[in-house]
Parts: sequence; structure tokens; C-alpha cells
Amino acid sequence: MHISGRLIGLNQHVEIEVVEGVFSTITEIKENILDLQGICIAPPLIDIQVNGFAGYDLNSNDVEAADVHQMVKLLWKTGTGFCCPTVVTGSHQRMSRSIQAITTALLKDDTIRSSIIGIHVEGPYISSQDGPRGAHPKEHVRQPDWDEFQRWQDIAEGQIKILTLAPETEGAIALIEKLTESGVVVAIGHTSAEYQQIQDAIQAGATMSTHLGNGAHAQIRRHPNYIWDQLAADELYASFIVDGHHLPSSVVKSMFRAKGLERTVLVSDAVHLAGLQPGRYQFGNRDIELTSDQSVRLYGTDYLAGAAIELARGVENSVKFAKISLDQAFQLATVRPASVLGLENRIGSIQVGRNADYITFQWDKLESKINVLSTVIGGENRD
Repeated sequence: MHISGRLIGLNQHVEIEVVEGVFSTITEIKENILDLQGICIAPPLIDIQVNGFAGYDLNSNDVEAADVHQMVKLLWKTGTGFCCPTVVTGSHQRMSRSIQAITTALLKDDTIRSSIIGIHVEGPYISSQDGPRGAHPKEHVRQPDWDEFQRWQDIAEGQIKILTLAPETEGAIALIEKLTESGVVVAIGHTSAEYQQIQDAIQAGATMSTHLGNGAHAQIRRHPNYIWDQLAADELYASFIVDGHHLPSSVVKSMFRAKGLERTVLVSDAVHLAGLQPGRYQFGNRDIELTSDQSVRLYGTDYLAGAAIELARGVENSVKFAKISLDQAFQLATVRPASVLGLENRIGSIQVGRNADYITFQWDKLESKINVLSTVIGGENRD
């Protein structure tokens, strides 16, 4: 099989040969030799924080493996080839059910297993304060519990790869040390931590900030504060939701520059309303509203409750808001998340000898729009 187009990352027009599901050769060609029709080739997008999509809610009380399967299949159509299904704060029983559904889905189906690169558990060991807690239910926020996490990891058969917590909670630092030792990526999020608490978390092994700039008080002191402190920490990757609602465009541009593109990661934080019509819906046991401009809020409040975009929209917005190139924006949704999980030698870039994982798309430079044409994993078309 041969594919031709502009290879994102190298900014070259190439012809790629795929043999038995592996990239065999990558050859630069002159653009005018072929009618390339504006085709671009890139690694599949990697979304390490996705709570649901197109009506499939990973955090519902009755979630099944089939819901996970369908969600992953629909994400393929958007160019997201790899993901970390995300389980948010809830009762032990509800979170266990979500973890079991995801685990069953990836163990039952090789195609799903190839796309799920780990489970992200966001909470329940987070701040109980309004603002930092975000849309997480206060009644289920609790102190870090290693035994509870181990029960979840047993259910997941070792597939929990990221845990987001607030380092100021009692016992958090000890938990970070244990998680890091066990190979789990620890992210700081939904926090009101002071500078030293953030530093203690980094020393214990935390390596990322989850959706930095969100899960925060509506008003905070100018400086110091927990947003600046995490931006300044060179040890931390930072993930951002670039949907036009969670962060204004000027903030996106400023934060990207402050953190540096080498430590910046795009996430969708999509909930099950992404891809649905505006209206009032249930999310867990809470009423939320999907507005006509695609923001998701706790009903009757200004509090955001996740996002309603796929990751490709975040790539587009990063080009528009931060004034970076398409190639740079793609790295934030491919190479960077792969690096967070230590998978940069397997996914996130197109190289000879690697599995033939790629997407093809057309790029409307004038409108900054990505039109996904195909998603291929291991040489097999997934769209």
C-alpha cells in the first residue's frame, strides 16, 4: 500500500509504503509530480483525557463495555486514534464499574486494545472547594487511599496509567510516591495547593498538570497562585483544553509561551455531549447544559463541566489562538502526550519500522479547519 501527501512534522511531500502493517519506506517527492489534492498525513491524535463522546458516557451508572467500544470507534472518525478513557470522581462502586467497562472493552477486542493506551482516573482525591473541584460531586471527594487505588488497579489489570489529584490533600504526597513507583503518571489537578505543596508533589514524582487554568477558583490572587506555580515548574508537562471556552485565546497564547511547546499537551476533556445537539442533559447525577456555542456547564451556573469538542478542534484552535504552525500544533496532540506516558518510541510519530498508524486529512488554511479523511491503525483502516 502506498500513500502520498504532505507529511506533518517534516513539512515535506512524501510517498509512504506500508508493508504488513508497518511503515516500510518514506520517500520525499516533488509536489508537482502528483496531484496531491491537498492531502496531509500525520500520526493519529492521542487524547489522554476523554470522558465520553457522541452520547456514550464513561461515567454513567450503567456504562457497559459496548459503550466504550462505540466511543472509541466514533473517535476514530475524528482523527483520534489513541486515547485514555477517563473516569472521574464518584462513589467507589460507580468508579469501579467504569474501570471494569473500559478494561473489558480493551481485553475483548484487539482493535480497541490497540487504541486504548491506558485509563486516566481524575479524582476522587481532589480539592473539595468550590472552583477547584469543578463539576466533580462534592459528596464523593475524599482523601487519598492507596488501598482503594489498588482495588481499582486490580480491576483494570494494571491499565490505569494516569491519576489526577490535589497534592494538598492529606496523604497525597505519600500516594504520589507509591503511584510513581508503580509506574503510574501522577498529574496535579483540581487543586488549591500552595507553592511548597506543588514542589513537594514534583519531588514525590508528579510530572503533569491536568487542564491547567481550569478546575480553579473564579477569582485568585494575582501572584503567587497555583496556576503560575505550575506554569513555572519546568518538571511538569501541562495539558490544556483549547475549545474557546475553558481558556480565552490570549490566555492560551500566553500559557503556551510560558510553559513552552516542549511541555504542552492538548486534551479534549470531552464528555458524552460532544457531538450532540444543544440542550439540558444528565451527567452522573447532575444537570448540565450544552449551549449553542458548544460549551458544557452545570445547569444554571457558569461552571464548566467538561468540553464538547474532539481533539482535532483543539489542534485547529491552537493554530488560531497561539499563532503556531499546524505542524507545531499536531505535536501537542501526538508527540507530547506520547511522551507523558513514555510511549514516544511506539506512537506519536511516523517513522520507518513503526506500526502504520496515521491519519489523512485536508487542511483549510484560510478557515483553520481539519477535514479528516481516514484513520489507520496498524495498517488497518478504522474510519
